[in-house]
Amino acid sequence: MTKRETIQERLSRQGVGRREFFKLSSALAAFLSLPVRDGTRVLGVDTITPRPSLVRQVRHALETKPRVPLIWLEFQDCAGCTESISRSLSPTLTDLVLNTIDIEYQETLMAAAGTQAEAAKQAAMDKYAGQYLLVVEGSVTTKDGGVYCTVAGKANDALLKEAAQGAAAIIAVGNCASFGGIPAAAPAPTQGLGVDQVITDKPVINLPGCPGIPEVYTNTVVHYLVFGALPELDELNRPKSFYGVTIHDRCLRRPFYEAGKFAGSFDDEGYRKGYCLYKLGCKGPTTYNACASIRWMNGLSFPIQSGHPCLGCSQPGFWDGGGFYQGQSAPLERPDLLAIGAAAGSGLALGAAAAAANRAQKRRARTERNESGG
Repeated sequence: MTKRETIQERLSRQGVGRREFFKLSSALAAFLSLPVRDGTRVLGVDTITPRPSLVRQVRHALETKPRVPLIWLEFQDCAGCTESISRSLSPTLTDLVLNTIDIEYQETLMAAAGTQAEAAKQAAMDKYAGQYLLVVEGSVTTKDGGVYCTVAGKANDALLKEAAQGAAAIIAVGNCASFGGIPAAAPAPTQGLGVDQVITDKPVINLPGCPGIPEVYTNTVVHYLVFGALPELDELNRPKSFYGVTIHDRCLRRPFYEAGKFAGSFDDEGYRKGYCLYKLGCKGPTTYNACASIRWMNGLSFPIQSGHPCLGCSQPGFWDGGGFYQGQSAPLERPDLLAIGAAAGSGLALGAAAAAANRAQKRRARTERNESGG
């Protein structure tokens, strides 16, 4: 077998000097440091000082490993995740394509079409058997033999199984590929399924969202390149570094929640003042994602900051979750969120009770001071 060119060798051939190579290593290490666990908002590489050991590990990976071959399949989808990921800023998709990955097949982005495209995919599966990452966008239908989603005359479930056979790992991008998404919503005429409901003998990592956050995807690919393995996952096969806490945990409107200040409608005074959107159906307390930390467009904003309640799009069954804009007097009784939702619900209830008790205690203290003339 011909030895594949390492990333560093490719960069050197393209005229990238040693100093620039060190800068690239540090930048990729910073990208791997983007996920935060303590609520700190990270906007970009300039705000991060990666650990020296991580920089050395990244540098060693670039010096010794070839670029990651990648095959990207699209099934029941709107191509929204492709659109989202093409706008990644940390790192950019351009950086990934030029320096880190080889996209062998991606029907929305590739120049080839028809017979040429399918031949390129087959050649890549043969050449890189056991080495390539398989990325899937869109849900999979198995109803009536999968005829409701076909590519090049083949049913989507057959295409998935064929490509999965030689994949080192599979990345399900977006809610549709992760949990079935909108195609799985009632009455689910095509019986859309998530990838890990069809493929059970390969490691599958879910990156849900509608669409997914682009930096979550690009960082996952870089993590695989550097460490040769998928990151630590939760019980829904999502990276804990990005899906470890709820939107509510890091939400900039949370102080209003703690103070009991809520918008009652989309045109009342509370809404205009930026109060909490919980009573307008916000699913932030039961939705696990990094939207409030990474945000979108280089940290510019995310739905709640822009005045819209979280729809819970990174959770299973979000489309059928009881209505997007219904008030939430008891919003935490959602069986589709499994144990995660139950834990978040109990935590939220205890947090609200503690906050209320704390406010009452402070009021009593103020009253006592006033009465004593203090």
